[in-house]
Amino acid sequence: MKITKAVFIHFVIVTCILFSAKSYSQNWDINLLKSINPQNPNSAVMQGFTGSAYPIGAAVPAIQLVAGYASGNKLLQRQGWETVGSLAITVVIAEGLKYGVNRQRPYEKYSFIHPYDASETGQSFPSGHTSIAFATATSLALEYKKWYVVVPAYVWAAGVGYSRLYQGEHYPSDVIAGAVVGAGSAVLSHWLTAKLFKYKGVK
Repeated sequence: MKITKAVFIHFVIVTCILFSAKSYSQNWDINLLKSINPQNPNSAVMQGFTGSAYPIGAAVPAIQLVAGYASGNKLLQRQGWETVGSLAITVVIAEGLKYGVNRQRPYEKYSFIHPYDASETGQSFPSGHTSIAFATATSLALEYKKWYVVVPAYVWAAGVGYSRLYQGEHYPSDVIAGAVVGAGSAVLSHWLTAKLFKYKGVK
């Protein structure tokens, strides 16, 4: 698939989700969340998934870059910068959507949703934790293409997304949008990094 087509599909999906998220009264969105979110969402496993998103997202490129420059491995250096790029693109797009849509957290709108942390009062759409997790997982999948890397990476990313629902912090559409933004950002960074390093003579 050419990058222009991939970016176009990514844009269309995000746009469709963006417009659908404007309808805050969508029954499927809140009903699905209600079925996942327990009355007491204090789960160590779910908190572990949520709490791991940003540390792992930062650790993966840091390890790649440190190992790459320490060993002089140019491929590993390229992979590290590719992962950095995917995370940077993800943050820019996700934050832009958050302020553009300006959606309340579900527990701020519905009293029957029980939040794990009611202090998280920032914008809900899309899920930042999920976008970071899927950007990281997709970068690893594109860079290494081994099942023992791809499968655990996506299981972890899906766990992060599910944990945000379990904890009552996001709607399902927030998590879906976060996954699309993260994965799409990784694809874009993969292409841009290939072009940049090819120009510099690194393969």
